[in-house]
Amino acid sequence: MTRYARDVAIVAFAQTDHRRRTDDVSEVEMLMPVLHDVLTRTGLTAGDMGFTCSGSSDYLAGRAFSFTMALDGVGAWPPISESHVETDGAWALYEAWVKLLTGEADTALVYAYGKSSPGDVREVLSRQLDPYYLAPLWPDSVALAALQAQAVIDAGIADESVFAAVAARSRADATANPHAQLKGELPATEHLVRPLRAADCPPVGDGAAAVVLAAGDTARALCPRPAWIRGIDHRVEAHSLGVRDLTHSPSTRLAAEHAGAFERPVDTAELHAPFSSQEIVLRRSLALDDSVRVNPSGGALAANPVMATGLIRLGEAAARIHRGTSDRALAHATSGPCLQQNLVAVLEGEV
Repeated sequence: MTRYARDVAIVAFAQTDHRRRTDDVSEVEMLMPVLHDVLTRTGLTAGDMGFTCSGSSDYLAGRAFSFTMALDGVGAWPPISESHVETDGAWALYEAWVKLLTGEADTALVYAYGKSSPGDVREVLSRQLDPYYLAPLWPDSVALAALQAQAVIDAGIADESVFAAVAARSRADATANPHAQLKGELPATEHLVRPLRAADCPPVGDGAAAVVLAAGDTARALCPRPAWIRGIDHRVEAHSLGVRDLTHSPSTRLAAEHAGAFERPVDTAELHAPFSSQEIVLRRSLALDDSVRVNPSGGALAANPVMATGLIRLGEAAARIHRGTSDRALAHATSGPCLQQNLVAVLEGEV
C-alpha cells in the first residue's frame, strides 16, 4: 500500500434529512445546521479549521458563483483558507486531503450541497456532455443511463429482475437510515426510460453533507475511532460515450488499484450508483462478492442530493468505522454520464 507523508482521517460526518423539496429554506439555511452538527461532534469551530473546501454546482443554483453565498453558512469572520470544486463534494474532500498531506493544515472542513428541486435536473445534467456532438441532441441523464442498462442486458450480465432486486435491497436497507428520502417496500413502477423503471432511478431531492478531516494525533484527539484514509484516487473515462464499453468501468478499477482496494478484502462498500444497473457495473469492476455489505445506508437510490451524494458515500463509510461496525470500508463517488469520472477511497479503523 502507498505510504503517505501523513496519516489523515475522517473524524466527523453529518448530513441533512434529504427531502423532495426544500422551498422553505435557501441553500445557506439548508447547510448551516449540517455545519453546526459536524463541528459540534469535534468540539471545533469554523475558525479552528486550517482549510475549508466545498463542492456544488452553479448550474443547479441557476446563478454564477453561487457557492460564495453558501460561505455565509461557514461564517464571514475570522478569515479562512477556502477553496471550491464545481463537482461532487467527494472531490472537495480529495483536495482537502492533499492540503493536509502537505502539512499546511492539520484540520479541514469539507461540505457539499445541492437543490435539484427548483429545475429539471435531467436537463441540467445534459449540460455536462460534449458540447459539439452530444449536448445539441439534449439526451438527459436517465436516457443515457438506460443506454448503459440496455448494454448490460445485451451483454448477458443482468436483466430487469436483477435491477429490481438492487432497488428493493436499497429501499429495505434505507429503513434504518433516518436521513433517507425513499425507504421501505419497493413499489411497482412503470418504465421511465426502458429498461429502467422509476424505482431503478435516483429520487430528485435536496440535501447537504459535511465532514471534518484531521491528521495524525489531532485526529486521535478529536475522534475515539478515526476512519483513516489508507488510499484515495480518482480517474476519468473518455469524454465520448461512443468509444466506451458501458458494461465496464475501467476508471473505477484503476482508481481502486491505486487506492489499495485489492490488497485486502473490504467488509463494506458505499457505492455512488444513482441507477440500479450502475451498481452491477461497479460491483464487477471492484470485484465485490456477496461477503461485502454494499450500500447499507440505502445508497443513491434512497437519497440523491446532486453534488453531495458522493461525499455522503465517504461519510457513511466513515461513520460505520466510527461506530465499530466496519473495519475496512471502500467508498466510491462518481460524476458525469454513465460513470464517467470515478473516485475510490479505502478507509480503515485503528489497527
